[in-house]
Amino acid sequence: MKPLHLSVNVDHIATLRQARGAPYPDPVEAAHVAETTGARGITVHLRGDRRHIQDSDVRRLRSTVRGKLNLEIAASDEMLGIALEVRPDQVTLVPERPDEVTTEGGLDVVRHPGPIRSAVRRLASADIAVSLFLDPDAEQLAALTTLDTEVIGFELNTDAYTRAVIRGDHGGDHPENDPGSIERELDKIREVAEQGAGQGLQVFAGHGLTTGNVGPVASLPQIEELNIGHWLVSRGAIVGLAQSVREMLDAMASARSE
Repeated sequence: MKPLHLSVNVDHIATLRQARGAPYPDPVEAAHVAETTGARGITVHLRGDRRHIQDSDVRRLRSTVRGKLNLEIAASDEMLGIALEVRPDQVTLVPERPDEVTTEGGLDVVRHPGPIRSAVRRLASADIAVSLFLDPDAEQLAALTTLDTEVIGFELNTDAYTRAVIRGDHGGDHPENDPGSIERELDKIREVAEQGAGQGLQVFAGHGLTTGNVGPVASLPQIEELNIGHWLVSRGAIVGLAQSVREMLDAMASARSE
C-alpha cells in the first residue's frame, strides 16, 4: 500500500489576515508549523480576486516550503504566467468563478479539453508537475486520459461525500439523508480512484474533509495525498494549528492501518 501524505492548505490563514488588512496571521509561518508537525506538503489557491493568498505569499512559500508546494490556479493566462515564474513543485488546475464561496466542482474536461490541454502543456514544458481537480466521475477521468499531454494525476473532489456525511449527522427526513447516500458517494470516489491508479496516475483527494469524515477516504489504498485546509484552520483556532495537524495525521494513519 502506498503511503498517505497530508498537504495542508493555508488559504484561510490568509483569509483571517485579509479580513483586517493586517500583516498577521502569516500563511508562511502557518506552513512552517504544518511541515514541522508532519505535513508533507503545502497547498495554496491563488485566486483571480486575491481574496486570501497573495502573489507575494506564493513567492515566499516557494523559498521556504521544504516539502511539495502545490499551487491551485485557474487555467488563465495570468495565473499560468505566475506559475511559470514561481515554478511550484506542482500545479493543480481548478475551475473558478468570481462569486463562489469556495470551489464548487471539478474541471469539466469533457466539455473544455482544449484550454486544459494547452495549460497542461505550458506547465509541463517547464517541468512543473500538473494535476487536475476532478469530480469522481468516470467520464471526466476518461476525458483526462485522452488529453494526450503530461498530467501526473488528479485530485478527487470529495465535496459530495462530505455533504452527505453532514446530512447524515444532522438527521431529518431528507430523501438523501441515509447511509446509502454516503456509500453511493464513496463508491464513486472508490471507482475513479481505482481506475485512475490502474492507468498509472497519481490520485489525490480533498474538499470538506475533517477528522470525523476522513476515515473512509483515507482508507482507499490508491489515494496518495489529502489536501485539507478549512477544517485544520478552523480547529486550529481552538487548539492551535500544530494540534489540529496532529489530530488529522492520527485520523489518517488510523484509517490507513485498518
